[in-house]
Amino acid sequence: MTSVLRSLQRTAALTGALLLGTGACLVAAAPAGAASVGYVRLAHLSPDTPEVDVYLDDLSGPADTQVFKAVGYGVMSAYLPLPAGRYAVSMRQKGAAASTPPVLTTDVTVTTGEAYTVAGVGRYADLGLRILEDDISAPAEGKSKVRVVQASVRAPVLDIGSASGTTIANGVQFATTTDYREVAPGDWQVRLQPTGGDPTVAKCTMAEGGVYSLIVLDAKSGGLTTELREDAKGGAVVPAGGVDTGAGGSAGGPVPYPMMVTGLVGVLVAASAAAGLVVLRRRTVLAREGSGPKL
Repeated sequence: MTSVLRSLQRTAALTGALLLGTGACLVAAAPAGAASVGYVRLAHLSPDTPEVDVYLDDLSGPADTQVFKAVGYGVMSAYLPLPAGRYAVSMRQKGAAASTPPVLTTDVTVTTGEAYTVAGVGRYADLGLRILEDDISAPAEGKSKVRVVQASVRAPVLDIGSASGTTIANGVQFATTTDYREVAPGDWQVRLQPTGGDPTVAKCTMAEGGVYSLIVLDAKSGGLTTELREDAKGGAVVPAGGVDTGAGGSAGGPVPYPMMVTGLVGVLVAASAAAGLVVLRRRTVLAREGSGPKL
């Protein structure tokens, strides 16, 4: 019980950020009492992988364990300040006992001042954990900065640009992420052109000085949908980061992205701050039987 209380005290300052919907308030440089923090968020970007439970263990301090249940495709958390140090993260089948051997596990490092997105990517048979390094530095004056996170298996190769012809990235393959590119801020009609398929047009707005990730997803009802996340503004991370977007063409309804994980709202309210995401920097161990992980 003591270790749980210590964990809640350390993360109480994060509760407001966790319970935000799609606000754009800036995270403070560091939570009260924290000498050094890094910024991390978690994403599930594997279209055919079922929901998983994620376990986080602090290897640098008290032996606290936090559990995030039912993390599903299209879910991306807010950024969270996490004290610098070493952590262990593991993934188990949704609802599996904590004693069950994890499907994926890794030791992780949180580095002061850095921002990361930790994502489960690829097809179910080749599921892996990938660290996306989020460049939160401000773009040049008068510019925005955007990258593409390609998580659609329906459109395994995409050319992405504006409807007027400006190119953001070409030949973006499934389960890859482009570098950030500086673009003109404003209202965009983003054209997603799959190889040999019909285009999808998504509307989004990028503000001057903003840093964005444009996530391409398979829509539940068929086609594609997008989610524009504001990673940073003015050199500081944005905790929630959701930006309204709309997709036309062959796109179906948007895939919802709860603040942390689907079905965890009750846990968040009860615990007040059950947040802690990690940077997967070192090694990923895939526990497999047959052709892929058994989730």
